[in-house]
Amino acid sequence: QVQLVESGGGLVQAGGSLRLSCAASGIIVSRTSMGWYRQPPGKARELVAAIRSSGTIVDSDYVKGRFTISRDNAKNTVYLQMNSLKPEDTATYYCNAQSGLNIWGRGTLVTVSS
Repeated sequence: QVQLVESGGGLVQAGGSLRLSCAASGIIVSRTSMGWYRQPPGKARELVAAIRSSGTIVDSDYVKGRFTISRDNAKNTVYLQMNSLKPEDTATYYCNAQSGLNIWGRGTLVTVSS
């Protein structure tokens, strides 16, 4: 059974940092295309960043230079380091795995206060 469990969300002031974690079971993250998506209140879900099995990283324009996706193969975990957070980064952040099926975690809420 494939499972993705996000953690690390919370309340932070603008300019602060958070690191989100996505612990995976049932898949091997180094062999899977993994991504972080977010869904701001009342808006559609959007891609934040993705890391392919090859290691290639895809960043969205609105997080370039601020957010970094990475993975720890030994821990089978994917991370999203978020720096210089802005109020508009407020959203529920979801981990995604594309391994034949499109698999989602339950999400973790990030709130950035001004």
